[in-house]
Amino acid sequence: MKRIALLIGIGLLSAALAVGAETVVSTHAVLGEFAQVVGGDAIEVVTIIPSGFCPAHYDLCPSDLRAVMGASVILYSGFEPWIETLADAAGSAATVIQLPGEWNTPELAAVKVETIRDVLTERIPAEAERFDANAAAYIDELRSLGDGLQERAESLGVSGIAVVCMAWQADFVSWLGFDVAVTYGMPEGLSLQDLVALAASGRDAGAQLVIDNLQSGVDFGAKLAREIGAVHVVLSNFPGAMPHTTTFGDLLTRNAEALFSAIEPIE
Repeated sequence: MKRIALLIGIGLLSAALAVGAETVVSTHAVLGEFAQVVGGDAIEVVTIIPSGFCPAHYDLCPSDLRAVMGASVILYSGFEPWIETLADAAGSAATVIQLPGEWNTPELAAVKVETIRDVLTERIPAEAERFDANAAAYIDELRSLGDGLQERAESLGVSGIAVVCMAWQADFVSWLGFDVAVTYGMPEGLSLQDLVALAASGRDAGAQLVIDNLQSGVDFGAKLAREIGAVHVVLSNFPGAMPHTTTFGDLLTRNAEALFSAIEPIE
């Protein structure tokens, strides 16, 4: 709270008056992209957390306060422990929308895109038809991309490949068709005893890959892969954190290709 109070003091000194139409603040890049695609030029989107950071550990700065103070809508996932406190402390009158759960398959993303469409339509009813068309076109594009990735995965026989997977990537890896035999949580909460137990489970399952999540740290996964004798693969949950992942679609493609490249030498 002291950190937030300090930011408010700084922000109040430098905050500019909001100009014109709706400003949507998203805590991370995925929700920001979804909002921008749906809203187009009817909204301005401000994203708080850079894609390489773990959202739970992000340290707020004055520009974040200014963004929240001028927001009409705030979108967050639920793993950001500071967003509602920040919005309340800043006196924001924004509509605060939680979009919980994973987003890293076309189907999961579609649910969030449609929710954002509905929120924006309520805010700007005159643009309802355009918002609906934008959302539908984007969802169709993601589903087409997803169909192609799943076809490639099937051709490589991924259903016969057991993996150990960081929990935040498990939905995506399962969606591609891999056999997710074992999952693990945030490395900061795991002990050496956990490492030994997970390695034993991975070996018992015949796991060939240990699949890590960039934003939650990759050292634990690297150690686990060595203990199992598996290939260590790092995926990202956010576009922009790795090369050639400007968009969410790019991210899905890059993550899938990283997995495909890891198993092709095994084949």
